Amino acid sequence: MTPSTPPSTSTPDSHRLDGRVAIVTGAGSRTDDIGNGRAAALLLARRGAAVLLLDMQEGAARHTCALIESEGGRALARQADVSRAADCEAAVQAAVAQWGRVDILVNNVGIGGPAGNAVEVGLEEWETALRVNVTSMMLMAKYAIPEMRRVGAGSIVNIASVAGLLGGTPSLLYPTSKGAVVNMTRAMAAHHGLEGIRVNCVAPGMVYTPMVASRMTPEAREERRKRSLLQTEGSGWDVGHAVAYLASDEARWVTGVILPVDAGATAGQVKSPTLSADAVRSA
Repeated sequence: MTPSTPPSTSTPDSHRLDGRVAIVTGAGSRTDDIGNGRAAALLLARRGAAVLLLDMQEGAARHTCALIESEGGRALARQADVSRAADCEAAVQAAVAQWGRVDILVNNVGIGGPAGNAVEVGLEEWETALRVNVTSMMLMAKYAIPEMRRVGAGSIVNIASVAGLLGGTPSLLYPTSKGAVVNMTRAMAAHHGLEGIRVNCVAPGMVYTPMVASRMTPEAREERRKRSLLQTEGSGWDVGHAVAYLASDEARWVTGVILPVDAGATAGQVKSPTLSADAVRSA
């Protein structure tokens, strides 16, 4: 049997994003290192996209912008609080004013939020964190989707967490909000698929980012690495590559997907080195 001819979009250049415009929220970093948003923005720019970089701290976004421009890419930094509807609308308008369109939205903003279970958590802190972690993604989509409709296609990538798939973390807010992002992704994919707009989600595991580094000892970092099925430590680059794939035509037939980037955390735990293969088989 002769293999069928692959569709024209499945070409060696299907990873390229030339002529497209992306918006990345949380595109800065609190240090000079690479977090999820900065990595995603750099990789989208390397594939040819023009990137609007949004961050609460404009200086952090400007640093990402400088990195992109040093590689010959196109970017624009802008301060924005994406939990505010006005800031989201203005950001999308800025992208259109600068480059005439919006093709890709990466909803990366998120915070740890308040600690505590349902009995302990403060109501005001709970509502504020939900607005940052969940409502901000709806608001950015609210203003970006009409622009995607105008060009006849689009890709939205929401950043959740394996905590939204597993639960079991010390606080109630964080896994609840990330679980909401997971199912919001599926709902958005169902709403907008007929418009050619794909909506997917990356669920990072415990990658080592500047935010994590600020509250982790070297000993805790090593212990976390040992718990990985791959016995390696992830970084913002690992998350960024997943985002770039989902944003590109390589993923043209992918929507509503929750992609864990977690070194297998959602697959299982590392087997004890003291347990022999024979013991495992006889268990």
